[in-house]
Order: sequence, then C-alpha cells, then structure tokens
Amino acid sequence: MTQKERQERSRKEIYQAALEEFGTYGYDKVNMERICGNHGISKGMMYHYYSNKDELFLLCVERTFQELRAHVERDMAHLSGEDTAAAVKDFFMIRERFFQLHPQQKLVFESAMLRPPKHLAAQIQALRAPMRRLNQEFIEGLIDKMPLRPDLKPEMVTRYLETIESLFQNMIVSYQGGHPAQDFHAMLETAGELLNMVLFGILRHADPA
Repeated sequence: MTQKERQERSRKEIYQAALEEFGTYGYDKVNMERICGNHGISKGMMYHYYSNKDELFLLCVERTFQELRAHVERDMAHLSGEDTAAAVKDFFMIRERFFQLHPQQKLVFESAMLRPPKHLAAQIQALRAPMRRLNQEFIEGLIDKMPLRPDLKPEMVTRYLETIESLFQNMIVSYQGGHPAQDFHAMLETAGELLNMVLFGILRHADPA
C-alpha cells in the first residue's frame, strides 16, 4: 500500500467515525476524544489530519450536502411529466428517501440546518449553496406552471417553498403527533395530506356577495 493510499484510508476511517458520532449524538455532545476513544483512533493520527471537531463536523456536513444533491439530481429527472402538486410532493419526498437510507446523515443535516453552531453558520451556508441553487431552479420551474394568487410574487413563493422544504421532515413528524411514520408508504400519505394544505390552504373562500 502506497503512502497516499494509507493516508486516504486513514482519512476515510476518521470520517466514518465522525459521521457515526455526529449522526448519533449531534454536534454539542461530540468531541475529538470521544471520536478517538469510541473508534480506536489514536490521537496522533487524528490530529495529524484534523485539528478540531469543527473541521470534522464541516466535513460531515459537506459530504452530506454533496451526496444529497447527487441523489436529488438523479431522481428529480423523473418529475418533469407530473402535475404541479404531485411534483412538489415527490420533490420533497426525494430528500426523505435519501435520509431513510442514510439516517446518520439526516441528523447531521438537521444539526446543520436547524441547530447550527453560531460560529459555523456562515461556512454551513456556503457549503449548502449548490444544494440551494438546485432547489431554487426546480422550484422556479414549478412556479412558472402554477396558477398563483394575484397578490403573490414568484420570488415570495420560491422563498416559501424553500422554507417548507427545509422543515418538511419535522413538519411530518409533528403532524403525526410526534411519532415518525412506520414506513415510507405511510410517510407518502402524510406528505400528501400536509402538502395539500400547504399549497391550497385550509380556509374556504367566502362566496362573493
């Protein structure tokens, strides 16, 4: 094994250990000593590659965004023929499928998006930028086909749907009374109910006098 291959193996080992810790306990409860102790990594090797837990957390966040973006790009190609409401639901559910397959990255994502360490917020937003551009491009394409209320501007609706997208998993859990869906089919049904209200509202329009 060459020196380069040994270095890549060491970095991969450290990354997997960090992902398991941050993906299980979140940012606040993890430190370098815990990662080393729980995964048999020497402190010498750890500090040779990474100087603090912030570097490791940002690495996990970056990889999560990159892998999520690749997953969304691949699957969203199938949404072009759907009606608008179905496309919105399925676009949101693409991300949920990814996190069902990668639960540790789900917690990393939520830590970064919902509970970011203040001193890392700017770096996290920079890492998120490619994912956010992908979301915006897709949402803007949908909005072009939507019969919007006359008092709404497209950029307002883009921001609204972006906000919903970032909070959607927690909305589903809360809507179900704090209990996660038992399977993906149940999650789809809940998502359909929730998005029906998100997109079309809950108030009946008064008949014109």
